[in-house]
Amino acid sequence: MSDRGGRGLCLAVWGLTRAVLLLCVFKVFTVPGPDVTSDVSVIYQGWYQVLRAGSYPLDDVTWQYPPAAALAVLSPDLLPFLEYASAFFVLVLLCDALVLGLLLYAGSRPATRDAGAWLWVVGVPLLGPTVYARYDLMVTAVAVAALLAGVRRPRVLGALAAFGTLLKVWPVLLLVGTARGRDTRRSWSAAAVTAAVLALAAAVVLPGAFAFLTFQRDRGLEIESLGALVFHVARQFGWEGRVELRYGSMEFAGPHVALVSTLALALSVLAFGWLLVWRLRARTFAVHTPADAAFTAVLLFTVTSRVISPQYMVWPLGVGAVCLVFRGSRMALPSVLVLVATAVTLLEFPLGFAHVVASDAEGVTLMAVRNGLLVAATLIAGRRLWRDTVPGARRGCAAPQLSRAARADTPASAP
Repeated sequence: MSDRGGRGLCLAVWGLTRAVLLLCVFKVFTVPGPDVTSDVSVIYQGWYQVLRAGSYPLDDVTWQYPPAAALAVLSPDLLPFLEYASAFFVLVLLCDALVLGLLLYAGSRPATRDAGAWLWVVGVPLLGPTVYARYDLMVTAVAVAALLAGVRRPRVLGALAAFGTLLKVWPVLLLVGTARGRDTRRSWSAAAVTAAVLALAAAVVLPGAFAFLTFQRDRGLEIESLGALVFHVARQFGWEGRVELRYGSMEFAGPHVALVSTLALALSVLAFGWLLVWRLRARTFAVHTPADAAFTAVLLFTVTSRVISPQYMVWPLGVGAVCLVFRGSRMALPSVLVLVATAVTLLEFPLGFAHVVASDAEGVTLMAVRNGLLVAATLIAGRRLWRDTVPGARRGCAAPQLSRAARADTPASAP
């Protein structure tokens, strides 16, 4: 099939699958399980009213987002001719289309491919309507644009990563794999300046910009996280705990939950330590290394988090799609594992969420498979990143470090 024909098919599949997603969020089709659109029509719209009144939602512990998240909540004002929820869904669709356009544009350059676009086209609908009923896809669009632009414009990478960080924290991980020297200085300094300016503006414009830090600190162990598997299994043997709705998600409460939560935090610290050691020892920075490193980092902190909400899967999906744009990236296998984990996520939420809450055989199996796939993807990605970038990590000749001129000629960048 020609490149033009392949891209035409890609666009056709995108259009068909996104039409189905829209029909689901507009409730033309009903997906079994909890109503995933209520977060937009009730929670987001409630925050919208508070923000329009001139303050962050200081009295709502479910507000656990950095200050720029207010822009996502207020974004339906861009489409005043639609009611709030409808406008939000349409804006997420536009962000989805933007990501596809960036990936297709990037895949049209030398030494690149359309595999990233296909991962995105196939992966997003596997999350079901949840992916259009949260603002995580908007954040992922910023992350994809940052990584693709950063190939030629490190300062743009830094500025967009900072903006994404103030939307939902995790895009700070996009900076971990920037090439040593000038690229790192430019991207990190741009990120610092942008973050400082935006944070100051948020604090001045609306009170309570950083109240989310307290709410995040007090969160417990969400039932879909890796650590929660301990208690899913323990319930089969008489563990005297329970599931409660806290901080906007279903969490375990009872004996030893605090201990496992602390261990999860310790794992996140270890993940940070591994990334720090990798950063200090890495010497070979190819054009795809920033995306590969960001993908690995996102997986590390997703797996070790106390919370793995279904919509979080769009993060590694988007960053993995950027990795697959570059022919030199070796993140194909972990990206496919993330794709499969995304499909399993739909089975556990919303389709099988009652089984997960009950910790019955089906629920435990779904969580073990989904989280097991994520762990496998994380370990493989980390091993491949290390072997590709650390001297002596693998036998034979290491891939040569690309000069700035070579990198400018090789990949695509965001327009």
